[in-house]
Amino acid sequence: MKINEAFKKYSLVPSRYEKIGSVSVVDTANGRYVFKAKKLNLDIFDYLRSRNFDYIPPIVNDPLEDDYQITEYINDLEIPQEQKILDLVLLVALLHSKTTHYKEVDINDYEQIYEDLDNNIAYLYGYYTDIITIIESKVYMSPSEYLLARNISKIYQTIDECKERLENWHKLIGEKRKQRNVVLHNNLKLDHFIRNDNSYLISWDKAKIGSPVFDLYKLYKNHALDFDFTDILREYENHYPLMQDERELFFILISLPGIIEFNDTEFKQCQKISQEIDIIYKTERLTKTA
Repeated sequence: MKINEAFKKYSLVPSRYEKIGSVSVVDTANGRYVFKAKKLNLDIFDYLRSRNFDYIPPIVNDPLEDDYQITEYINDLEIPQEQKILDLVLLVALLHSKTTHYKEVDINDYEQIYEDLDNNIAYLYGYYTDIITIIESKVYMSPSEYLLARNISKIYQTIDECKERLENWHKLIGEKRKQRNVVLHNNLKLDHFIRNDNSYLISWDKAKIGSPVFDLYKLYKNHALDFDFTDILREYENHYPLMQDERELFFILISLPGIIEFNDTEFKQCQKISQEIDIIYKTERLTKTA
């Protein structure tokens, strides 16, 4: 549906709109609104309302009838980024606290997680072995190849530590039959958090039910090099402590090295490798001090 038609249904007349990513910010005589051409996940939103989690911009349209969203526009205050991410993680801890429930799980569910991670670790080891074998067979290495060769032992060490953590996690879950689940925003980053008189989370398109670990994992992957996550994790756990097996799984997920592909210009290739190595060292410090 076109924006004009959608707003007319609710007696709103757009005077101007601006496309920002997947949404449009629309000016009307009644104020500013955000239009998104995607249907709300009603199951998630109804559950959030039932748990008194009200930190979502007010919805203007009828989500039962419409295949789009119209919400009130909330101005984002200019605050230091370090404070903003602490405010964000505090709100996430509240989201998880208000929506916690326990699900009976079959041991095979945990075994599937174990096997998937074990296979991922084996793949990473084989992937980097193949790459370094090719690089070391060359008479002259490019700068990016040399950079990777210099740091390959650290990558192998990280993969080995992930394997050890995985085995430890496997022992921790043992005969565990209940999993702690929450509503996951599932796309956490500063762009999806607004701070005004109140705090708000936006962009709930990927929301689902799952372990709280995965919200922290997404946040870390989006901002690993931007902030010191020791304080961020501490703030979260001050309000919503992770269980021992959840913490171990979180550390495994954030520690797994990414796949470095040689498909870019030499300058950008060096940047990618440097960033991946920086993340490895930064993650190691977090997992050993948190």
